[in-house]
Amino acid sequence: EESANSDAVSEGELAILYKNASYHWEKSSEQPVLKELNLSVKKGELVAIVGAVASGKSSLLMSLLGEMVSDNNEGFATRKGSVAYVAQQPWVMNRTLKNNILMNKPFNKSKYEKIIDSCALQTDLDAIQGGDQAEIGERGINLSGGQKARVGFARAMYQDRDIYL
Repeated sequence: EESANSDAVSEGELAILYKNASYHWEKSSEQPVLKELNLSVKKGELVAIVGAVASGKSSLLMSLLGEMVSDNNEGFATRKGSVAYVAQQPWVMNRTLKNNILMNKPFNKSKYEKIIDSCALQTDLDAIQGGDQAEIGERGINLSGGQKARVGFARAMYQDRDIYL
């Protein structure tokens, strides 16, 4: 029984909780894509979801984002807090690199510098002519895939969310 377990976590400490939760891509689907999930993630905890191709990693993320239909028969899932999502194929806008990170949020120098460091973007900024004032071309044509990913992570971090996917 969970209440007798000294490692039990109070619901207030949880950011994500799945208990026997099942999800479909569409209401009309008979077989759930995700079946009887049990997962708990505490606030501040770092979790990596790993697995083979087509094992459900992206589906799990989509269920967290509310993009799948819950079975609601026996299980449930909750997510507490705001979410930032970095897509597997990161997107960038035809704006400066800095504006791609800020996304219309007010500039905070110390926060921005900490995020640049945390996302390992300083080497990129040093290598890109114009640094963070460099204009990014359509669909990030002048950035490598890794640079786009780091910009996407920096953008997510700058949004000050509770949960990062």
